[in-house]
Amino acid sequence: MSDPRPSVARLTSAALKYGLNAFSRFGGLHPVARTWRRGIEVIRDVAYQPGGGRAHRLDIYRPEVRRGPLPAMLYIHGGGFRILSKDTHWMFGYGFAQRGWVVFNINYRLAPQHRFPAAIEDAAAALEWVAANAASYDGDVSRLAIGGESAGANLALSLAIAGAMPRPEPYAQRVFALPTRPSAIVAACGLLQVSQPERYLDRAELPEWVRARIQAVCRGYLPDDSGDPDRFALADPLRILEGETPVERPLPPVFAPCGRRDPLADDTRRLALALEARGVPAQTEWYDGHHAFHAVIWSDEARRCWADQDAFLLRAMAATR
Repeated sequence: MSDPRPSVARLTSAALKYGLNAFSRFGGLHPVARTWRRGIEVIRDVAYQPGGGRAHRLDIYRPEVRRGPLPAMLYIHGGGFRILSKDTHWMFGYGFAQRGWVVFNINYRLAPQHRFPAAIEDAAAALEWVAANAASYDGDVSRLAIGGESAGANLALSLAIAGAMPRPEPYAQRVFALPTRPSAIVAACGLLQVSQPERYLDRAELPEWVRARIQAVCRGYLPDDSGDPDRFALADPLRILEGETPVERPLPPVFAPCGRRDPLADDTRRLALALEARGVPAQTEWYDGHHAFHAVIWSDEARRCWADQDAFLLRAMAATR
């Protein structure tokens, strides 16, 4: 296995963290971003866990003018499980709210300080909170979607699996017991199998900094030694979907957009095959872009992706009704 130098991993992580935070701040000045903010109310830093520390808060985006309850979106940010936040992912809160959703955009504990299962535990707790409280903010959980990109796609799919398959993890059992289940999943450009970074590290055509980043993400999220591989199964929702474990409840429809130049594109290809084999309604769409290209909301490919996503979600919510 090719092992990128630790110094490359550290430099890449620092550059991405500061670069993406800067992109988020300055991107908010773009005319398209200003348009997306019009008519949207934001309620910030609502605690979804007792204590309400920064990692356990969410922001609520909703149209200022509402006529009855609106469909609810739980959005889970990406960042390799270790960087970024709900604040850097404002474009998804505003974007879905502009399209008539009440959006619950969450923070969660980050690796490597908080390794698996911290992130999925927090996402499950946020889902429980949304199920109990969305109606107070005019969100209709009978029309619920869970969305995320990159690491957030991993967590969104893991929540869908926990709601469809009985599992031993306490947080998964609580999700399974909820009367609320998602009507759709948006899993964009996902890193969907954390336990085997070698599938990317052995690809010499990928730049060294990309391989270093993938290694840092995977090694930082999962503990070094697993005496019981099943203990970490929900870090790899793709492997569960590719397996033979039956579902007790149907999995929700999945929209999986991805850039053709995304270094993680193989995970989306495998996801499409796994969902097809299970008979899960799914739409995989490919765009001329890199990883998380649809966050660049003023680009042509991002606009096309958002339009495809809108159409998919409208169909899914109509089917729910």
